[in-house]
Amino acid sequence: MSTPPTPTVERAFEAALYDTADDALDTAASLLAADPAADAELARRGEEFVATAWRRGWQPADLVRIVRRELDAVHVGLVAALIRAQAPHDRARGPRWAAQLDDVRDADGTAPPRTDRFSHATAVVELYRLLLRLPTLEPLEPFDAAATTPQRGRANRPESRALARIRALLAKAEATGYPEEAEALSAKAQELMARHSVDEALLAAHAPSPDAPGACRIGVEPPYEQAKAVLLDAVADANHCRAVWNEPLGFSTVVGFETDLEAVELLYTSLLVQAEAAMTKAEATQRAGGRGRTKTFRQSFLAAYAHRAGTRLRAAAEQATAGTGTATDVDLLPVLASREVAVTDRVERMFPQTTTTRLRGAGDEAGWTEGTRAADRARVGRRRPLT
Repeated sequence: MSTPPTPTVERAFEAALYDTADDALDTAASLLAADPAADAELARRGEEFVATAWRRGWQPADLVRIVRRELDAVHVGLVAALIRAQAPHDRARGPRWAAQLDDVRDADGTAPPRTDRFSHATAVVELYRLLLRLPTLEPLEPFDAAATTPQRGRANRPESRALARIRALLAKAEATGYPEEAEALSAKAQELMARHSVDEALLAAHAPSPDAPGACRIGVEPPYEQAKAVLLDAVADANHCRAVWNEPLGFSTVVGFETDLEAVELLYTSLLVQAEAAMTKAEATQRAGGRGRTKTFRQSFLAAYAHRAGTRLRAAAEQATAGTGTATDVDLLPVLASREVAVTDRVERMFPQTTTTRLRGAGDEAGWTEGTRAADRARVGRRRPLT
């Protein structure tokens, strides 16, 4: 009794998808390269891997980030193409997801030009191996049905004038070469962030069905990920959010209300840019004094920067709410307290078990001193009390 031949894609997958050996990879790539008729099925299976990743809690930005972290530029281009191809078949998932898809669509030039069929097939199988082994992540969507109803928060309306202005101020603070100007620009951005957050909190308190806390993932890229994760945690804490770091996968999950999440993303990115620029200048000074560039200097610099910036951010947050009583007939402090409880509850439900990590490799005295000084100069100026 005869049986139909096994399709090329299945044979290739059987040869290499569950086997990481190089010879297995070569076998699969040879099979696929020799059969152009298998291309459509190979692409379709890739879209299935992407859809499976979504069901496991991954999002477009997460997928691009892990592929960039684990593989090469050609694989980033391949996964971006798969995400774009799969998107029309997916359900609507909200503005944050849509923004990530827009970023993927803007990445058309990521992959180098395709060369021969064997090389292309090799890259495809390498990518599919990674996608197959992705773990399940904590879902970022709300847990309860009531929270999945359309919200009247920021996520469902165009970016406010306040956020657009904050974005512009931080961009100018990063670009200017004059510390005093950058300080003034970022201090103003901090003030606007605080006011915007409180306005949104008060608006939610008046609403018949207040928003639920949301969540997003922010990449914590090498090198010196631990110090960067500490900095992100400090920024999140100062903006009424909580951050949980996933070291193996290179990101932190930040939980908070939508406006506060946007503030965390903006401020963390800005402080990271400022820290890396300051570190480059500090290293140049050290080298001029006869010291070579060292990993321990940079690690200590960023660790000190994160520690000191966290102290300043907490002080700024306390100053922002000190002496604030009422606004628009609503007591602000109970409103903020209730939102903090909601955020804490969401974190505990998403991450019932977490551990703490000690900061490592921060023993360079010069690096710590320079990092502390840089954080003192960073643009996290005190905010005026809210009125």
